Amino acid sequence: MPVLKSLQDPNSELVRLLDSLYDGIYVVDLDRNILFWNKAAERITGHKAEEVMGRSCKDNILNHIDENGVLLCLNHCPLLKAMEEDVDISAKVYPTHKDGHRFPVETHISNIRDDQGKIVAGIEIFRDVTHQEEYRIIQEKFKNLIRKYVSTTTFDDVMERAEGDATAGSPRLVDITVMYLDVVGFTGFSERNGSEVTMEMLNELFGICDVITRESLGDIDKFIGDAVMATFTDAKDAVKAARKILDKALPKMNKSRAERGLEEVQIRIGINSGVVIQGEIGTRDRRDLTVIGDTVNVAARVEKASPSNGLMISEATLARLDRKAISAFEFSQKIQLRGKEDFINLYLAKKA
Repeated sequence: MPVLKSLQDPNSELVRLLDSLYDGIYVVDLDRNILFWNKAAERITGHKAEEVMGRSCKDNILNHIDENGVLLCLNHCPLLKAMEEDVDISAKVYPTHKDGHRFPVETHISNIRDDQGKIVAGIEIFRDVTHQEEYRIIQEKFKNLIRKYVSTTTFDDVMERAEGDATAGSPRLVDITVMYLDVVGFTGFSERNGSEVTMEMLNELFGICDVITRESLGDIDKFIGDAVMATFTDAKDAVKAARKILDKALPKMNKSRAERGLEEVQIRIGINSGVVIQGEIGTRDRRDLTVIGDTVNVAARVEKASPSNGLMISEATLARLDRKAISAFEFSQKIQLRGKEDFINLYLAKKA
């Protein structure tokens, strides 16, 4: 078996070639005895060739585990599987360095055959991906951090730009539904409770709104003081989110606050639908992807017309609902928009 004999000759051309590679390489026979261990394997693992040559990888030298923490060397050895099932295997695993710390490697396993095509050994090529993993984790943490401060729409737009989409962020007309929510009597609440309690209350309320909005396929566009502005593609989703906040989440939150001796919170919600301009606004150094237009302004007016712990919607939103959803509302009032002659009809959600 020329290949295996060459691997056992430190002066062979094959060994010199493999020792010059950046990736770690080791070869085992059918009994998983280690026949070869290159210089990169020494550098990556801390184990010298003389320490491992002739030993079996089932001796658990590197104590490999997979991504789920399953120990591989004793019962789930990828090298053994590759040789027994005649397959190539690629995976991310976590061996143990000689000094005791685990580290991630990308490993690729193939079979070595004799002149008759019979499998005589297995070869594993592996690379330390510690830096790549650290970079990936930093990226994910950064993304999760940024998501806390910008809307999903803004985040997705930034990612599209990073991937080279030249049209990302260009102004466009979109038909959406806008939901406004704010705290009733916020000024008095903040004066009675102080800044720390007020901020804790807003974070609690906004956290609830964020979760329910996302569950209802909406997007928090921005937080404005004590108010939340969210957008939805489907008016039914906006109403669903508002009802869930008012009928379930807010009572549960207030019950918890009462048990802690804290003042309860009242809110108003208003919803309007229509065409808006979606695009970037801001300066060269700080930009935000948002929606602007009469539809947004009217949504804010509708919210102001809503009673405490009430949900008010415009006729534009009502028109986008199905019959069952419409039956949950009743006509409330007409309002005239500032600077316009037209009146719009508002509809108040019936109590559940």
